[in-house]
Amino acid sequence: MKILQKVTVKQILTEKSKGMLLDTYRQKKQQLQKECEQLRFETKKLEKQKKFSGTNLKMHFEKEIESRQEKIKLVEFQIEQLLLLPIGTELKEKEIHAIVDVREGDDWNAVTKEKSIIIKDGIIHEIRER
Repeated sequence: MKILQKVTVKQILTEKSKGMLLDTYRQKKQQLQKECEQLRFETKKLEKQKKFSGTNLKMHFEKEIESRQEKIKLVEFQIEQLLLLPIGTELKEKEIHAIVDVREGDDWNAVTKEKSIIIKDGIIHEIRER
């Protein structure tokens, strides 16, 4: 019989992976800033055309801008935290499901041990069972 089991994928922080994560966060922040600017532009454009139907549309635009600004703050916090982390730190990246073969007579405790895959610079560095 086969069962599904959760496996945690962790990444060992290296200079290379830290740089890649910083780039990803900075690109995300830049994209969110562009979206805010575009929303502000669209708001002004609609105001000039006098096409605002009451304040509902304006409030919608403001909510969208506010939402993106909160995401920008979160990304800035992630960047700050990443800069503080020492090289060699293990970061939880995601959880995946693995198919495990079980048979009569198997040690259930061994089968259900928590498993982790440790990645270092995109290569599987270690597989752990706890």
